[in-house]
Amino acid sequence: MIPVTKPFQPPLGEYCTFLEGIWDRNWYTNNGPLVNDLELKLKQYLGIKHLLYLSNGTVAIQIALKALDITKKVITTPFSYVATTSSVVWEGCEPVFVDIDPDTLNINPDSIEEAITKDTEAILATHCFGNPCDVEAIQKIANRFNLKVIYDGAHCFGTLYDGESIFNWGDVCTTSFHATKLFHTVEGGAVFTRNPELLRRMAYLRNFGHDGPEKFSGVGINGKNSEFHAAMGVLNLRYISEILASRKKQSHAYDQLLAKVGFPKLKVLDRATVNHSYYPVLFKSEAEALLVKSNLEVKRVFTRRYFYPSLNTLGYLKPSSAPISEDISKRILCLPLYFGLSFEEQELICRSILRTLKYS
Repeated sequence: MIPVTKPFQPPLGEYCTFLEGIWDRNWYTNNGPLVNDLELKLKQYLGIKHLLYLSNGTVAIQIALKALDITKKVITTPFSYVATTSSVVWEGCEPVFVDIDPDTLNINPDSIEEAITKDTEAILATHCFGNPCDVEAIQKIANRFNLKVIYDGAHCFGTLYDGESIFNWGDVCTTSFHATKLFHTVEGGAVFTRNPELLRRMAYLRNFGHDGPEKFSGVGINGKNSEFHAAMGVLNLRYISEILASRKKQSHAYDQLLAKVGFPKLKVLDRATVNHSYYPVLFKSEAEALLVKSNLEVKRVFTRRYFYPSLNTLGYLKPSSAPISEDISKRILCLPLYFGLSFEEQELICRSILRTLKYS
């Protein structure tokens, strides 16, 4: 079987060494030494001034919205994982969908301004598949209309803009360290900000509002993470260069193996460096995509309709139109991509695609 993804697994013996330390300290959670060590190492690796390690990427978005006092309308993308939209709804805000650019699959900055009303308070954009949004254009709009900017950077570990981590952009950027991600801590996430006061507020929100053992600085939730998860993160960070290099090599192999089909490639900003976190393929039609998916599954090869459906079509939201996102979401598949995927397995996958599309 070839799954669409596999979590990176560091050597078990190295992880067990961390477990022995956790056992000896008998300190499992509540801002333990490995959580602090991971935060420090991530700041150093990513070149980030301020971050908080959290329980997951969804909580990260919820904390960002709460910390920025967002209570009304949030302009967002319909082409993302459901957590981007559900977090907005969960926090009692209203998502307002702006369609995507068909070349980048990110929110189209040219359409944002016309969606702004007196009740608009923020823009929540996703860097889709590790491909950065037009962050400068979005920031100019936010400055002009006094809006907050939150980025869902769940796919973006290792993505750079102007040589710096894309996590440096926005009032708050969030990410996920879920097991399916390029860098993972089994479950986990983070918030990033340049604003120390905003970081301080999010730190209270992460830990029930605690400002000392018997004092509370407003309402909070349990957004903390454990020593067991942090241990996986500290260990995986040792291997991140190998992981990134592997993804890049595998992505280039797919490019070569599928070259004769001429699948469209994502348009990337000139000043951006992507991390090859996913390999999305855009087919001519939904029927073609589903046929490829079905034929691969016969061979025990699994792809993913990522993202499907377009979020503006969710049944618990007011109906809205995003024709580009709706079209793309029906025609896209992400191919298997993970550390340890062999070139021979990629050849098998691509032979099946070429045969299905009658290129061989």
